Formats: sequence, C-alpha cells, structure tokens
Amino acid sequence: MKKESKFKVASRYAEALYQAAEEVGDVRAVMQDMSVLRRDLTADRETMVYLANPLWAAEDKKTALADVASKLKLSDETLRCLELIADRNRFAELDLILDDFCHLYYVRHGIVEVKVETVKPLSKAQDEKLKTNLEKLLAKKVLINYQISPEILGGLVVSYGSNMIDDSISGKLNRLENVMKGGQ
Repeated sequence: MKKESKFKVASRYAEALYQAAEEVGDVRAVMQDMSVLRRDLTADRETMVYLANPLWAAEDKKTALADVASKLKLSDETLRCLELIADRNRFAELDLILDDFCHLYYVRHGIVEVKVETVKPLSKAQDEKLKTNLEKLLAKKVLINYQISPEILGGLVVSYGSNMIDDSISGKLNRLENVMKGGQ
C-alpha cells in the first residue's frame, strides 16, 4: 500500500473541514478558531507533541480536546474536526491542516498572504501605509505576516505568491556588486 505524503493528508483534511463549515454556514467562525489554534499551539509545542503521541488513547485525546475547545470557545464544527483527527491519529499533521485551512479561506475570500521582512517592527503608520499600497498594487485585500530579518540591513523584502520585491540594503548592495563585476 502506497503511503500518502503528510501534505496531501493535511490538504484533504483542510478541504473537508472547509466544506463542512460551508455546509453549516460557519466558515468565518471556524477560520477564527483555526487562527486561535495556530497561535496557541505554536506557543505550546508540548501540547502538540502530547496530542500526536500514538500511545495516548483517542478517547483521552477527545476529552482533552473538549476541555481545550471549551476554554478557547471553539465552535462545534471545529471540535468535531479535531475529534475526527484524534480518531484517525493525525495530530502529527495538525499544524499543516491548520495552515492549509487558513490558506483555503484566504484564497476563497480574495485575500493575498504577503510576507514582509524588516530589520525592526514597523510603526502603526508605516504598517497602514504599506498595507494600503500593497492592496492597491495587488487589487485585493492583503494579510501581512512580518518577519524580523537583521541580515537585510534595512529596507523591506516583500514576498507574495511567487513574486518578490527586494528593496533591502543588502539586496541593493548585491545588485551593485554584480554590476561592478560586469554581470547583470
């Protein structure tokens, strides 16, 4: 029997969750749940390792999930999905499932995910100006994920889809070095 990649498995679960949320008309609530889970589970890696442990019984995982869902005020649809993941022992792929669900949501709602690398965090005014300019450039709503990258020395590196705009000092220095060497 051929083993499926964890990325395909995550994609299938994310698609199924999205369809289930659409059927009950609760996509926005489930998206909010996915964002909360991504944030909290990224911060608490021990819980993820514990849930992914195949030696822990599915029923015990479901009990723990019910407690987590209650504390985080997750929707019933999200809890059902997490219980299904527990039944199928797929918690090792939960990070990927959450990411894929969020990506599906963004694509289907016309939101472009943009990664912006900076040396230091932008001010509120700079953030708003950058967001406004990116929305004009892409003619869509944008969701900006910032990454602090001291190695760029200054400026910005903006990535979306397969596109990259490198307006960093290190990028400019690299281009200048190539020109001085006689290369394009």
